[in-house]
Amino acid sequence: MRLSLRFILPLAITLAAIAYAVVPLVDRLTLQWFVRDLDIRTQLITRTIQEPLADLIREGSRPKLLRYFDRLIQDERLFAVGYCDPQHKLLYKTVTFPSSIGCTGRAEGNAEVEGRVVNLDRGLVHVGDYALDANGKVYGRLVLVHDMSFVQRRSDDTKKYIFVLFAALAGIVSLVTVVIAEVSWRGWVAGLKAVIRGETFPFSEAKAPPRELRPVAQDIRALVRELESERKARDEAQINWSAETLRAILRNDLKGEEVLIVSNREPYIHVHREKSIEVQRPASGVVTALEPVMRACSGTWIAHGGGSADRETVDATDHVRVPPERPAYRIRRVWLSKEEEAGYYYGFSNSGLWPLCHIAHTRPVFRTADWNAYVTVNRRFADAVVHEAKTENPIVLVQDYHFALLPRLIHERIPAATVISFWHIPWPNAEAFGICPWREELIDGLLGSSILGFHTQFHCNNFLDTVDRFVEARVDRETNTISFGGEQTAVRRYPISIEWPLTSKTMQKPVERCRAEVREKNGLAPDTVLAVGVDRLDYTKGILERFLAVERLLELDPLWLGKFVFMQIAAPSRSSIDEYQDFESRVRAQARRINEKFAGRGRAPILLRVEHHDPDEVYEYYRASEVCFVSSLHDGMNLVAKEYVASRDDERGVLILSQFTGASRELPEALIVNPYDIDQCAAALRAALMMPPAEQRDRMRSMRGLVQDFNVYRWAGRMLIDAGQMRMRSRLLSRTRDRGPAAVRAV
Repeated sequence: MRLSLRFILPLAITLAAIAYAVVPLVDRLTLQWFVRDLDIRTQLITRTIQEPLADLIREGSRPKLLRYFDRLIQDERLFAVGYCDPQHKLLYKTVTFPSSIGCTGRAEGNAEVEGRVVNLDRGLVHVGDYALDANGKVYGRLVLVHDMSFVQRRSDDTKKYIFVLFAALAGIVSLVTVVIAEVSWRGWVAGLKAVIRGETFPFSEAKAPPRELRPVAQDIRALVRELESERKARDEAQINWSAETLRAILRNDLKGEEVLIVSNREPYIHVHREKSIEVQRPASGVVTALEPVMRACSGTWIAHGGGSADRETVDATDHVRVPPERPAYRIRRVWLSKEEEAGYYYGFSNSGLWPLCHIAHTRPVFRTADWNAYVTVNRRFADAVVHEAKTENPIVLVQDYHFALLPRLIHERIPAATVISFWHIPWPNAEAFGICPWREELIDGLLGSSILGFHTQFHCNNFLDTVDRFVEARVDRETNTISFGGEQTAVRRYPISIEWPLTSKTMQKPVERCRAEVREKNGLAPDTVLAVGVDRLDYTKGILERFLAVERLLELDPLWLGKFVFMQIAAPSRSSIDEYQDFESRVRAQARRINEKFAGRGRAPILLRVEHHDPDEVYEYYRASEVCFVSSLHDGMNLVAKEYVASRDDERGVLILSQFTGASRELPEALIVNPYDIDQCAAALRAALMMPPAEQRDRMRSMRGLVQDFNVYRWAGRMLIDAGQMRMRSRLLSRTRDRGPAAVRAV
């Protein structure tokens, strides 16, 4: 009703203004019409009495003439009659003849004349002055004065009728407006409730649209989705994504709600180093992406405490504030026994799931003991989440393949929690995933998530296919949602990225200084052309293929011997797994063989550094090198490529990127290669070394623009915004249910 009044009040004011403007106009028109009628009436009376009057005037009998005039004014409207001679002298008149009216019909004295209408003290009168002739000769003038009081009465009646008309019109229009507004409001409410239920058209499956409207309904659904997608893209494009943007989302969209992150790897590790405790940051894409997000959110990061000094640096509740130099959030460390770590991490996660999800031609190994350890550790982390949650509905970001069971465990114990799971590695096709003996349990665990994210749409599609193949669930490929066990999981594409701008202190050092220091530290000549590879020592990273490409380049173009060096930074990883031990041996042997092959012909072409490097050191190598070579055989995203691009604020350097990385879909300006094609990789290396500075600048500028716009804050922000919308929808539905069955039926 309040909404309807907002329409009615302006409408009433408008109609009143129109009436106010119309009434004077009607008044003038009415007066003109009556004056014209009186003119015609006066002419008619004059013609009628002209002959009898002429006889009376010739007779010269004044009493007879006055009695004749008195009979004339018995007419209701004729007020006075006068006769003037040809010299305009008033000879005869009735007693009612106004003294201010002369024989010319014009006003005399203070009388006000407007045309043939004279305004006297008694009111308006109409004065008609007409010549009298006989036999073609004018013998006098007849002056007829008509009373116009009836005009005023009729004008008043007309005004009253006009106001009544406009009042009735306002009432009718207002009634129609109220009805239309009420119907429209109910339609909007129904549409809003349909959207809240997750529908895009106010027809549910239980109440489908009529058959003849179904094609229209489908078209409208498609149009709404398209417009919503365009609106989101446009809104996101207008946001400058930063740490402050994330804080604003938490303040505004999520009202400062609690955020927990769960990952196997912690962002800061405390280790014993001689007689002191040293803080290290692990070489992990997950840590690289999430650490700046956590600094912005100021939440709690729950992780496995695996550092040799981790227990010595926590408080009584197993917490430690980080970063050490400027604490912004806290880590909650979860302790695992050696047996649990061996089964859960080295066993099921990295001997089973990791090779299963990566097409790297390493056979996955699944053992029941490892699976049991995986289940136990996932439950341990669920206990930690429940303990750390200070509210009934926290937002929990579950990271990667180590915790496929955790979303379901959290959902069972904290039903109101919003669980966002992100799978950082590729998701294989349904046939490949079917190898896993516990595939149904893993899918069930992941479907405990409110939102499940992957890097690429290809991986999303693979997951939908897998669910469709192995569990009884409703998969909606239009909306990318899965309904399972009465709950709904949204499967979304969220390409991960890095922070922008980089906060590494190395970015404050000029590129030329980085070049000089790196070459001096590694015993290289100042003019040495340097290419770099930065990876964990993992068989999925294509390190062996990279070395073969360097060998092939030097075979095809020996002029680069002694001038070109490839620096491989390889952080030790999962060294207790046989496959990784074997791989490290093969990498070392390959580098040694190639260096020996070109011995005596200048500096050894491959420098292998199998050791931990801090992020600041890595960024120094990025800034010092002419080429960065990323040759992953299969990768979810690969953040090394984006780190290299972000570090090159001089807009120089060339990125060679494997087509099997998620990053290749976002950075087409890199030299995209098939790492299995050694000749193609060697040709790309040569093209990178020979690329003109102008082309380097154009390619790097385009890639830097993308990394800047699609940074890690945007990645996290999109997930948190989606979580906020999901939570709002859930609250509205809960309020509707609380109103009872009638309200639910109305929804």
